[in-house]
Amino acid sequence: MTTMSETVRIGTSGWSYPRGQGRWNGIFYPAKPKNELELYSQVFNTVEVNSTFYRLLDPETARAWVTITPNDFEFAIKLWQKFTHPGMFKKATGAEPEVTQADYDDFKRGIHPIAEECKLASLLIQFSEWFACTPPNQDTLAGLLRQFKDYPTAVELRHASWGEHSEETKALLAAFDAGWACIDMPQLKGTITQELEPQRLLYLRFHGRNREKWRRHETAEERYDYLYSEEELKPFAEKVREIAAAGESKVLIFFNNHVRGQAPANALMMARQIGLPPTATVRSEFAKAFPAIDDAVKTIAV
Repeated sequence: MTTMSETVRIGTSGWSYPRGQGRWNGIFYPAKPKNELELYSQVFNTVEVNSTFYRLLDPETARAWVTITPNDFEFAIKLWQKFTHPGMFKKATGAEPEVTQADYDDFKRGIHPIAEECKLASLLIQFSEWFACTPPNQDTLAGLLRQFKDYPTAVELRHASWGEHSEETKALLAAFDAGWACIDMPQLKGTITQELEPQRLLYLRFHGRNREKWRRHETAEERYDYLYSEEELKPFAEKVREIAAAGESKVLIFFNNHVRGQAPANALMMARQIGLPPTATVRSEFAKAFPAIDDAVKTIAV
């Protein structure tokens, strides 16, 4: 029988936040950590890789990640922005976002060492809140799903129109055996509203609820400056327990509210609420910053 620990994996979106007011160093990590991913993987068994959104992954880097993490550790890999956010790609690079087969092949080559060692939890195809459910955009999504059909895949769709055409959206995703990522973010005009439903791959992303700073902010990290309360997490934990108990879903949960270590704190709180056994050792500075994690960890290192 599959256990809850085998069915549900919980982690954070990214693991390296060394600078700025939102840094993890000195809180979740020591002030000068030698290898953040190695330390991270001693606490969590999965991570969502955000760096692949901005640049192609070097295969040697991927091999190093595979080597340094435990055998049962898994990576969720976010798709390159050239595939999903052409305007952002052009602004960042100055290059035209014309996608070629070579681009797809280079992306696949980068993640191959992870997939080869069975450490690929999923690809994440994330679109912006302005990517509406239109025939051209449906074609774009179908094209990406077709290109990456050999990988486990989840799709994040933030525009409300995808939910308004939910049956059509589900059919499109089902045609490629892709999961529909469920997101928690500030409820704004035009953004999607979702309910957790059983899926073969249930992928949850928590972005925080900093409504005031979501669209108007001086720095990008301001929008993710949010700490979920126990009460805010509770409905999700109850539903995940129910879905996971049926034994027909793989559940991936990632917290993207990364500022000052809030994401790992909320990830541990969620794990406890779901009923996963505490196995992690965390630093005393981290436990002091987030008292709610005390009974979610095995040991607090002095």
